[in-house]
Amino acid sequence: MTQYKLLTPGPLTTTRTVKDKMMEDRCTWDNDYKQLTQEIRQDLLNIAEADDSFTAVLQQGSGSFVVESVLHTALAPEDHVLIISNGAYSERMIEMTEALQHQVTACHVPYHEQPDIKEVQHLIDVNPTITHLAFVHCETTTGILNPLERLCEVAHRNNLTLIVDAMSSFGGIPINIKELDIHFLISSANKCLQGVPGFGFVITKKSVLEQCKDHANSVALDLYKQWQVMNKDGKWRFTSPTHVVAAFKQAIDELFDEGGVKARNERYRKLNQYLIKNMNELGFKPYIDAAYQSPIITTFLYPDNNFNFDEFYQYMKARGFVLYPGKLMETPSFRIGNIGDLELSDFEKLIELVQQYQVERGE
Repeated sequence: MTQYKLLTPGPLTTTRTVKDKMMEDRCTWDNDYKQLTQEIRQDLLNIAEADDSFTAVLQQGSGSFVVESVLHTALAPEDHVLIISNGAYSERMIEMTEALQHQVTACHVPYHEQPDIKEVQHLIDVNPTITHLAFVHCETTTGILNPLERLCEVAHRNNLTLIVDAMSSFGGIPINIKELDIHFLISSANKCLQGVPGFGFVITKKSVLEQCKDHANSVALDLYKQWQVMNKDGKWRFTSPTHVVAAFKQAIDELFDEGGVKARNERYRKLNQYLIKNMNELGFKPYIDAAYQSPIITTFLYPDNNFNFDEFYQYMKARGFVLYPGKLMETPSFRIGNIGDLELSDFEKLIELVQQYQVERGE
């Protein structure tokens, strides 16, 4: 089987040692496996720079499953959430909240812009029933990085419960959850922590989660009940993805071996800067302004009206690189991620292939 370099925001290219951990079968009831779960929970708290007022809860499913479990659990029937939306994943949060029949106010922002803090405050002022603020830290729709610190300040200034989708930033961008006092931080195994798909997790304040009993109108997505069971001895409520969990523990150990989040952030940042500089020189302009660009994934505009992404994609795939289609309906674009087990040599090869593609097509 061909081992592609996945230039995507997850699933991503994993190390051989992470893959190897999935070769052993494990029992969900076994004490060693339950201890593994407890170790992962503590590792996540350490990565987030949390203290013992926080807890980590693992949840089966993709990142969207975990986001929905938080919305199920964090919101009481009378609650009202303000969701900042400048991408497809924040739009999905709005869709989920509406499906749950909770009151939601959307702050829609152009996909290439950060939210205006004054506008966010205005929406809170004119909607005094708002109780929660939710947003995506790194919108993988475009690669834009939203202003985490300033939005946290707005939430605390207005006494709002804070829900942060850090799916594509946690583990790759330093986040001190204690200093920022984030109530619910959501992420996934197969993003910057460089595990494989199968589950996500929530790092949350115990005092806030304790107030969420009986909020969820779902059995499987009740984060509070998941926490109550898991907190006893590491047992998941329902069958967990055992192979994925073991691989995730290996991935976390490799994060620490790399030097932690700061070292990984530096690697991602250097790869991202190299990518943008060289793609720009080849005629592929980034969609997001450099001031807002995350070091995770970059959206590139088509160089001209004749550019055929499907052809370009197949050309790169045949040579070992898998790119990511664009998610901008009105703006022709595609995305290149630089997270995962990737090094500068991978991107040097990529740029050579892009140049080769252009020469072969007479560009």
